[in-house]
Amino acid sequence: MQKTPMTEKGLRRLEDELRNLKSVERPAIIRAIAEARSHGDLSENAEYHAARERQSFTEGRVLELESIISTAEVIDPTTLSGDQVKFGATVTVVDEDTDKEATYQIVGVHEADIKLNLLSISSPLAKSLIGKHEGDTVSVPAPGGDRTYEILSVKFI
Repeated sequence: MQKTPMTEKGLRRLEDELRNLKSVERPAIIRAIAEARSHGDLSENAEYHAARERQSFTEGRVLELESIISTAEVIDPTTLSGDQVKFGATVTVVDEDTDKEATYQIVGVHEADIKLNLLSISSPLAKSLIGKHEGDTVSVPAPGGDRTYEILSVKFI
């Protein structure tokens, strides 16, 4: 089975979600199904069908999280060094067209969240950055045409 690279923080976030689904969501869904059943005819009971749908989604997510967690390979960025971009690096780039700076940490696919500046290692930007160094320029394919970024810094924090 192939290991999935992930940071410790990302793994903890997934474990917390799994714990919540098992200890909070499951019991709430069971109560909702029991309540809906008590209302009689299940064939026309919207509450029952909604609760069953929620249960199906939750159980699917539990299985998905258990699979992800079981194959996680935790990589600690603080043990890495250098100025070459690799998994776990925190990279500051500047868009050469707009002069807008942005800082991202390159993380595993399952922990990526662009709102938190956590960039998936499989994203076009991360793929372009991997292996490059401070001062390098990368071109990234984008829907409106290629974007060019200069790497200002690479840190492992």
